[in-house]
Amino acid sequence: MPRPPGPRRARFDRDEFDSSPDSPQVSRGTTSVQTRSRLPAPEHARVFVVANQKGGVGKTTTSVNIAAALALGGLSVLVIDLDPQGNASTALGVEHPPGSPGTYDVLIGGEPLEKHVQDSPEAPDLKVLPATIDLAGAEIELVSVVARENRLLRALRTYLRDYPTDYVFLDCPPSLGLLTVNALVAANEILIPIQCEYYALEGVSQLLRTIEVVKQELNDELELTTVLLTMFDARTRLAAQVAEEVRTHFAAQTLPAVIPRSVRISEAPSYGQTVLTYHPDSAGAVSYLEAATEIARRGAKEKS
Repeated sequence: MPRPPGPRRARFDRDEFDSSPDSPQVSRGTTSVQTRSRLPAPEHARVFVVANQKGGVGKTTTSVNIAAALALGGLSVLVIDLDPQGNASTALGVEHPPGSPGTYDVLIGGEPLEKHVQDSPEAPDLKVLPATIDLAGAEIELVSVVARENRLLRALRTYLRDYPTDYVFLDCPPSLGLLTVNALVAANEILIPIQCEYYALEGVSQLLRTIEVVKQELNDELELTTVLLTMFDARTRLAAQVAEEVRTHFAAQTLPAVIPRSVRISEAPSYGQTVLTYHPDSAGAVSYLEAATEIARRGAKEKS
């Protein structure tokens, strides 16, 4: 999968903090965004839950950019937004005003997932089940529902049977409530973004305990397969130390690619875009493309 056009930058882009218009925004649909080598498809749908109850670690950013990169590589991808803030829906250019149908209707109303899936303008064959603020009350409403932990699993199984999909990404809220538990039960793989900052591993240990409980009681197929280092600042010794510690704890799971701390990545959602279409030549876009390529490569390896 070739890198986006433009010079290869350092891992930390100093010029990304420069407000001068030396790197113009790239619109969706340009040749530079869509011309990609096709990525290998997995034998079966890979369902990733992107989870970390610590906020601000790059869960949604990782979900949307990895999903878009895989879709730009010719794969069919579905993103399910489980966060009431709906940030994944925003970043993928999908409208989700209060009251609009989406994840809430699937989980609480039991409606078919395909009824509310929307096409994202970010890439061909990239679909989104949007979330609205209505989802904020779902945690309470699910308490009294029979088999409440399996609502998303049943809906997703039905969808995948009728609409073959290569990758599904479940973007979770920063908590370990019933929405996240539904995602853990519906998924077969876990992707944990870990920011290269102090206390990074502290929240992960709690998440791992929750994962073990879910595996024992609800979903024995769930596996932690992927760890992605985010918000890496090569200028600081702390970032390098955290990265080294993560690679020590999760040697096999940690991707080689590291996502830099980047203004371009932060700016993109305000335009309803991923960084891949907002600034495809930025270090953030290149890093997410590398991460997505490695995820696809590992999936193809398992297939063979």
